[in-house]
Amino acid sequence: MKQYISKLTLFSFILFGIISILYVEGIIFKEAIIIKAIWACFSFIFLMYAWHKKSLTAWILFSMILGVQIGIYLPEIGKDLQFLSKIFLRLIKTIIAPILFSTLVVGIASHSNLKQLGRMGWKSLLYFEVVTTLALILGLIAINISKAGVGVIIPPGLQEELPKVAKLTWQEHIINTFPENIIKSMYHGEVLPIVVFSILFGISMAFLSDEKKEPILKFSESLSEVMFKFTNIIMKFAPLGVGGAIAFTTAHMGTAILFSLLKLLLTLYAALIAFVLLVLIPIALIFKINIKNFLAAIAEPVSIAFATTSSESALPLAMENMERFGVPRKIVSFVLPTGYTFNLDGTTLYLSLASIFVAQVAGINMSFGEQLLLGLTLMLTSKGVAGVPRASLVILMGLAASFNLPLLPIMAILGIDELMDMARTSINVTGNCLASAVVARWEGELDDKKMNTPFEPIV
Repeated sequence: MKQYISKLTLFSFILFGIISILYVEGIIFKEAIIIKAIWACFSFIFLMYAWHKKSLTAWILFSMILGVQIGIYLPEIGKDLQFLSKIFLRLIKTIIAPILFSTLVVGIASHSNLKQLGRMGWKSLLYFEVVTTLALILGLIAINISKAGVGVIIPPGLQEELPKVAKLTWQEHIINTFPENIIKSMYHGEVLPIVVFSILFGISMAFLSDEKKEPILKFSESLSEVMFKFTNIIMKFAPLGVGGAIAFTTAHMGTAILFSLLKLLLTLYAALIAFVLLVLIPIALIFKINIKNFLAAIAEPVSIAFATTSSESALPLAMENMERFGVPRKIVSFVLPTGYTFNLDGTTLYLSLASIFVAQVAGINMSFGEQLLLGLTLMLTSKGVAGVPRASLVILMGLAASFNLPLLPIMAILGIDELMDMARTSINVTGNCLASAVVARWEGELDDKKMNTPFEPIV
């Protein structure tokens, strides 16, 4: 029965998708009520699929489908549903600081070999920089092939005020890595300063005698377990939060602007797919990662990241699932939070692509060397933005100030940034989860028995 419903759902999605495209192009019926009825039918089929599947991912996908329809056909209601996504993100943000602190402290303080910790550090950073550089180059190649910005006409109504950006020197970027007040960093959700504080705290504990460090270590272990359970409870609210976010985005953005910038959007998605096929999958094969079970383990975190456009929202579940996949907690708690700052594969690829798009719209011809320099600048300034939805637009504003690029194309990108942010954030989460498995394999500590056991998502 379940297999039948799954096949019916896939078939109906493809069929209704084709019908919708033909409807938009004016090739078939023009009555809007027919397309509404078709998508209502598909929603009912997917509801049956989610009911029988009984997984968080299925309910999230159903809420996204329902949210799109509310946003399109009932925009006034859709605009009022943003509060659901805000509640969900607020609940997630309460988890980040305690879960980062507790898992890092436990992972480091209980580590009997601090030399291995240092080894994990340089291996992680080496892996991060190699992979993000490949993402950067792939983004540049993709936009130069598609030339999405050449001849683009920016639609009216996009003169939306963007946030002002203060230019930071490379010294200031380094300074901001270190917390001046850990409570302040936790309040503002600054991941990297929290990570630095937790690492130093854990190293300090590692040098204490067992008698002195045991109480704090037990407290940290208990805290991490509580926060994982807390995560499971919050995830029950995820479909409502996701549905509200999608409904608001669709109602606010509409669909007309998507057609004028469709080429840019398709270029990004094609480049991200190419990145997965040409970079991430070969890496998984080289390090003998069970790809089928890995995809099952990351399905829910990636769904959350895709819908909320925030890597931060997927962090707790990603950490829990990778530990269940077979990556030791001491590696998960070190690699994943660090990767959320240094290993933003999707964001790096997007930034390299979007920056050249801005130059193309402005009619500025740049050599590949100049493009590479611009991309490397963006890769540096993008560190630490994983927890902030659409923070990449702020970075592009900073780029415009540094390289004298016009602001109008960036305002055009704002119209489809939600859809682009979904894709790049999903790749950020995927890349970081893979990084934790790679480092675990590199250290010889990946649990092959767990990895090769079919992964069962939390219901």
